[in-house]
Amino acid sequence: MENVSLEKKMNKFIIAVSIIIPVAVAILFGVKLKDLGYNVAPLSFLPPIYATTNGITAVLLIAAVIAIKNGKRKLHERLMTGAIALSVAFLVMYVAYHMTSVSAVFGDANHNLILEDSEKLNIGSMRIFYLVILITHIILSIAIIPMVLITYVRALAQNFDKHKKIAKITFPIWLYVAVTGVVVYLMISPYYVY
Repeated sequence: MENVSLEKKMNKFIIAVSIIIPVAVAILFGVKLKDLGYNVAPLSFLPPIYATTNGITAVLLIAAVIAIKNGKRKLHERLMTGAIALSVAFLVMYVAYHMTSVSAVFGDANHNLILEDSEKLNIGSMRIFYLVILITHIILSIAIIPMVLITYVRALAQNFDKHKKIAKITFPIWLYVAVTGVVVYLMISPYYVY
């Protein structure tokens, strides 16, 4: 009974966090500190760091699945906690970068923040490929928030049957978000404005 009550207690928290994080990121994404009068240097060094954070998250997720399949529950817990911590670090760096820097435009080879017809021709269908990856990455990164929290709370509540069921859904989506975060960075990095 105690395990069920822990899950019920955490439900409101999970719902709140699952709404607050995407809304806050969307709002902060549009805020530029310079526009607010703050003289802040662009944090242009962050994208390769947060892309690496995504890559390490993917590795930790895979290692955590291997650990639990080999009966190493404590190692699994540590790896999953590390993956959550890295995801939070990614989020903080991502928002900090976008609050201090202009967003790159995929295909903008001359870095004027306008995708001109000649640039569109040069990148061709790669832009569609990039946008599909980016859009699915964004949508699933929002959807994964409650899934990760529910999965984590079920483990804390030692409700391992329910934990395992949702983890089978959470894992591939979270892995996709982590891997596509790296792919998006690699594709957009030539177009960053420094």
